[in-house]
Amino acid sequence: MREKEAATFAQDSADYKTNIAALDKAIPAIEQGMAGAFLQTRAASSLRTFAMEKADIPDETRQEILSFLSGEDTDAYAPQSGEIVGILKQLKDEMMKDLASITATEDAAIAQYNQLMAAKKKEVAALTKHIEVDLIRAGEGEVSIASMKNDLEDTEEALKADETFLTQLEAGCDKKAAEWKETKKMRAEELLAVAETIKFLNDDDALELFKKTLPGSAASFLQVQVSSQSMRKRALSALRAVKSSANVDFIALAIDGKSDFTKVIGMIDEMVVNLNREQKDDDDKRDYCNAQFDEADDAKKELEQQLKDHDAAVDVLKGSIEKLTEEIAMLEAAVKETDRSVAEATEMRKKENSEYKDRMQSDQSAKELLKYAKNRLNKFYNPKLYNEAPKRELSESESITVGMGGTLAPTNPPAGIAGTGISASVVQVAAHNEAPYKKQTGQSAGVISMIDLLVRDLDTDMQKADVIEKDSQADYEKLMEDAGLKRAEDSKSITEKTAAKAGQEEALQGELDAKTGTTKALMMKLKYIQSLHGECDWLLKNFDVRKEARASEIDALGKAKAVLSGADFSFLQVSQTTRGFLAA
Repeated sequence: MREKEAATFAQDSADYKTNIAALDKAIPAIEQGMAGAFLQTRAASSLRTFAMEKADIPDETRQEILSFLSGEDTDAYAPQSGEIVGILKQLKDEMMKDLASITATEDAAIAQYNQLMAAKKKEVAALTKHIEVDLIRAGEGEVSIASMKNDLEDTEEALKADETFLTQLEAGCDKKAAEWKETKKMRAEELLAVAETIKFLNDDDALELFKKTLPGSAASFLQVQVSSQSMRKRALSALRAVKSSANVDFIALAIDGKSDFTKVIGMIDEMVVNLNREQKDDDDKRDYCNAQFDEADDAKKELEQQLKDHDAAVDVLKGSIEKLTEEIAMLEAAVKETDRSVAEATEMRKKENSEYKDRMQSDQSAKELLKYAKNRLNKFYNPKLYNEAPKRELSESESITVGMGGTLAPTNPPAGIAGTGISASVVQVAAHNEAPYKKQTGQSAGVISMIDLLVRDLDTDMQKADVIEKDSQADYEKLMEDAGLKRAEDSKSITEKTAAKAGQEEALQGELDAKTGTTKALMMKLKYIQSLHGECDWLLKNFDVRKEARASEIDALGKAKAVLSGADFSFLQVSQTTRGFLAA
């Protein structure tokens, strides 16, 4: 719509300016009495077209202007030139007002258009940003859906594994229950056998028999008891079987220092609790480190992929901008070439038109001179065909002077070639020496016919020149129209490509900014991964060793505690060695 309004304004403005220029030429020409010369100009033709088609004036005034501009009975308008000038000045004033009005309207339309475009660009930018946000949200949603689908698959697989394990566990539980039932039965029978054995071994007769048969009372089988010294040695042996550590060394020192076993056992329990807590802390730390490494590695890969995407987008945008720059340069060169061609064609057209006018003026002067010569010959050879020169028309004051017997002031002799009044600016007559000449009427006919032939040749030449001038003017106008269309099309393309280039440059800057942000984020992530290595590498590297050492330590402490717990056991609780002895 803006382009159509601008085109309409350009056309109307050009028409007004053309008509105002024509009036600027017409008014001084009419005021100076050169109306006849002005009527032959192109400005008069333009003014005639405007008065006929567009001027908002009464029909009577329009008819007067058209009659004047058409050259019909020009002499009759000479006294009315003041009125014509007034009409033309009024037309000029109205056209200038109209031109100012449409110019103001165009300026207002341009301002409104610029405001509208600025608002629309802001709206487009806001909507584009909103689209980008929505696209990001959609992408995140798709990623979340894919992640949840993966979680669902993992969960389904875990469920199947758990169901399989449950089935196996149920079968195993039934088997273990049967085994436990059998174990309880055997243990009951064993307890019964042991109880019966104790009963008959504790019988008085049995004791008497043992006194007589065994070496002495100190070695009595029924009073076997493990000493505290033996317990300490066995506990220290169990502790020293593992790799030395502060905890084990401390317990060994406590045992070796003959501390109370109850306190040592308490210390062992406390150390076992501490070791289990330390192992749990290591397990948690290991899980945390592994999770953080996985998360950081995924984020790093994602950022590296984003950097690749940014680099690819930057390369594409740079190529597009470079291509648009080349195309704009080519279009600007084409516009300059079009302007140069138009200037050359205009200069050539002016030169051709000037030559045409000079030629027409020369031919017209030659025709008038030949007609004057023919008339002069007829005065001598054919008086009947001679045309008298128009008598001088006297003005009112001159008529009164003559009527009262006075004489008129002498007039200047006719100017031009040989006093004929014909312009000598182009036509030149060769001078010749006059000699006595005898009137030869018969031969004059040939000369007069030759003059007529020359006049016809001049008419033909003028017609040809007029046709050539019209064709040249039509070709020039067609060239101007084509050049104008091409220039407008190229200018429009330059504007569109410039806008596209600006958009690409803005997108490129956005990609560069995004790349910079992604690079910073990647550097921060790499720095974080480095800090994770500093925090977790030692633990992950030594986790199995630490766990194995800690398990060995706990096992040693458990054995030491078991040994120390059996220090005050009775015959039935001493140790597996005693039970083995009894069984033997």
